[in-house]
Amino acid sequence: MLKAVAKARERLGKSKPKLKRGRPSSKEKEARRLARKSKDIQQKISDLFQNRSLFVKRRLKPSERKRLRQITRGLPHRRKLREIMDHMYALFDRRCRTQTALGKLKKLRQWVRRFTWSGDTLKKVFSPHLEKALTFLDDKLLPATSHAVERGNRRHRKRQKSVYRVRSKVC
Repeated sequence: MLKAVAKARERLGKSKPKLKRGRPSSKEKEARRLARKSKDIQQKISDLFQNRSLFVKRRLKPSERKRLRQITRGLPHRRKLREIMDHMYALFDRRCRTQTALGKLKKLRQWVRRFTWSGDTLKKVFSPHLEKALTFLDDKLLPATSHAVERGNRRHRKRQKSVYRVRSKVC
């Protein structure tokens, strides 16, 4: 998703008008207009860069949501990026059965396929690993492991390393 936001910034940068060197003349109306336009576009680019995390953050506060609306004003394709992320997060909320989630994923893929402007930036939606993740999410045979168990596993692996370092051929 961040790659898509970067592409949007790149596209904005290309739309900036080319200016003559130096300060725009006070007598030339056209030069002043182009300078204003360039400054506005540069401000949009910097806003997108500074608030790029808002496009991928899981839950937005009301103030962050308001800021995102300000950034994407007049640019509906950028708003769609956040909407797609909301749908992605909803898939993994465990509020529906696996079959329902797979159906939602299918709809999401059809939706993303229509956005030709996104190009390769949203191609991860089509990865087969996403389907596997959704099926494992509902698996009752896979219990959650606690942090203590994971710590113990790490300790065991560390011990095994030290044992096998001693038992080398050189020794």
